[in-house]
Amino acid sequence: MHNRIRKIILFFLDAGMIILSLFFSFMLRFEWKIPVEYIGQLKETVFPVVLIILACFYIFNLYDRLWRYASINELISIVLATFFGTFSVLFYTFITGNMYPRSIYILFWLLLTAVVGGGRFILRSYSTVIPSFKKVNGTKNIMVIGAGEAGSMVIEEFIKHPELKMRPVAIIDDDSRKHGMMIHGIKVEGGRRDILEVALRKNVHEIVIAMPSIDRKEIKDIVQICRKTECRLKILPGVYELLDGKVSIKRLRDVNIEDLLGREPVKVDLEEVSGYIKDKMVLVTGGGGSIGSELCRQIAAFNPKSLLIFDINENNIYDLEYDLKVSYPDLKYMALIGDIKDVSRVNYVFERYKPDVVFHAAAHKHVPLMELNPTEAIKNNVFGTLNVAEAADKYGTERFILISTDKAVNPVNIMGASKRIAEIIIQMMAKKSSTIFAAVRFGNVLGSNGSVVPLFKKQIQMGGPVTVTHPDVTRYFMTIPEAVQLVIQAGSMASGGEIFVLDMGEPVKIVDLAREMIKLSGLEPDVDVKIQFTGLRPGEKLFEELLLKEEGFSATKYKKIYIAKPAMNDVSAFLKELNDLKEILFSPDYGKLEKAVKRLVPNYSSDKRQSDWVNVKEAPNNEDFSFEAGYN
Repeated sequence: MHNRIRKIILFFLDAGMIILSLFFSFMLRFEWKIPVEYIGQLKETVFPVVLIILACFYIFNLYDRLWRYASINELISIVLATFFGTFSVLFYTFITGNMYPRSIYILFWLLLTAVVGGGRFILRSYSTVIPSFKKVNGTKNIMVIGAGEAGSMVIEEFIKHPELKMRPVAIIDDDSRKHGMMIHGIKVEGGRRDILEVALRKNVHEIVIAMPSIDRKEIKDIVQICRKTECRLKILPGVYELLDGKVSIKRLRDVNIEDLLGREPVKVDLEEVSGYIKDKMVLVTGGGGSIGSELCRQIAAFNPKSLLIFDINENNIYDLEYDLKVSYPDLKYMALIGDIKDVSRVNYVFERYKPDVVFHAAAHKHVPLMELNPTEAIKNNVFGTLNVAEAADKYGTERFILISTDKAVNPVNIMGASKRIAEIIIQMMAKKSSTIFAAVRFGNVLGSNGSVVPLFKKQIQMGGPVTVTHPDVTRYFMTIPEAVQLVIQAGSMASGGEIFVLDMGEPVKIVDLAREMIKLSGLEPDVDVKIQFTGLRPGEKLFEELLLKEEGFSATKYKKIYIAKPAMNDVSAFLKELNDLKEILFSPDYGKLEKAVKRLVPNYSSDKRQSDWVNVKEAPNNEDFSFEAGYN
């Protein structure tokens, strides 16, 4: 009913504007004194002209638009509607013998476009700009950092939605050419050096960083300045998270540690490289995990023929299914519960669905847990990978991408050694199979299951202490979306046997990470929340590496993505050692197991000896196997 009333009001307003436009076009033509003979003609034709113009407005849907959101498209519609309306009036007056002077038609079209378009854009201004000046109880003053397109869109959305009670009052941008200019009625007050002064002068309650293309080092500098204002901080996600390119206030979130790594994120052209996914049957093993589930989400955006989600954890798949149904309602997918160690189940899936592309993300990855359970690490990460790889070869899969880790380089723990063997399996399969096999090796993934970030968050919420194993321990870090983009990128570049490595920039000190997270929580490190050093755990390095000495690397056409040169040569010797490992696996002799692993991975140097593995069975609560901090 409300919509119908709105249309009726617009209809009568337009009728009045048409009459006024026609009348004033005659007044302008005859210099404000219309001859008597034309007054009669005007009276005779005004009603048909109104009907003709209104009919054209209806045809061009001028009554079915929300003018508070009017843009250039609506303006074009108005111009076209008035033009064809004026042309129809010309045709009507011609066939009825009531032709106006020729200039009348031009004047009428110009005036009609001006008053109809102007009237509607006045409505738009009233419904957007005016509410921003209304005083609403509880309204917060907002400072927006970034006077680019993203900042403009964020400001516009705040203005359009006064019910959010967030009123933009100032814009900050380092581009001096923009200083003093207005965006949606809000002034660009200055650069980052002016943040403190402007926040105080404008009584700012909240600061929004709206620069999705800026690198993290710049964000970190800006955040450090903003912290001094004691304003709440929000940020628009970076371009690597905005895969669809849509900027919205719904995407604003609190600043988190991922934003402060001080490293430029990997930027790849996913549209260019996704050709091998579109209309393909894609299988993701470990599809319910942190990396696997993000793989499923990003793959879904590229319209696969069907997505096969394989995981042993039914709860993970259940949660992922809900996300996919909401975000990709047209996606065809199949949730498959199974264990990669189960050869018959793996073969059934490949025989039944014949996947074209496989992303193998299923693995045991927690270092201290695998030190406690070395046989399970080998069974899953080595022979589970072998099962899936052999099935891919047998059933004609086009591409197989293994998710690996920097812990596979010169490993000092069983998890890293098992992943290195998995890499060698992939390189072995690439030599004898028509399937394209490749691996992707990267560092720690922020926010993944069991990573240090969720652990630190819990410890901070509990009031501390935040536990760090060693003051000098460092790690390479990347975000989950970045890691997945690299994996998808590698899939397009692979030709067989490569290990793709990401140049992850400078490593980050874990203690610095802890301090930043405490500050992000509004607390002071070592004052409000203590940092406690617990000592390195078995299997833990002070620093991680990305390349073996014998590998070397070569650049690719994509910045920051490299290829490690294959280091494996003797396939038959490797297969013999692999068979020996399988036989030893089910025996209780851990000394033999460790020696077998070392024969397969000569660079493996365990911190523990055979007695440690034996003693674990006798003393499972040994302090050496504590879990204070999980930098996986």
